[in-house]
Amino acid sequence: MEILDPLLHQPLRTQLAAFLAGAGEATFTELKRQLDVSDGNLDSHLKKLIAAEYISIRKDDSTRRVQTCYALTETGRTALQNYILALQKLLPLANPAPSAQIQGREAKLHTA
Repeated sequence: MEILDPLLHQPLRTQLAAFLAGAGEATFTELKRQLDVSDGNLDSHLKKLIAAEYISIRKDDSTRRVQTCYALTETGRTALQNYILALQKLLPLANPAPSAQIQGREAKLHTA
């Protein structure tokens, strides 16, 4: 059986990684708005992903107020891809369920 990455198996951390995979980079405020979470909740989950080196931080001082920008690292991107692959192996959505295959065969027999 596939082992799911316990760090990414938490829904908000999966959403964080997935959002950053698509966005490339985002500020704390952007993440908070997009994911609709509290400051404390977002900060807690970001710290765990940063500690695991799944997310990197960059300070942007191009505006009056310094902003922290977050991005998915190569390690984080690989972990997310592996997590998705593990889920796909556990839930083979491309293959119809066995009961659907049997029903399909039975329908063919009745029409023949």
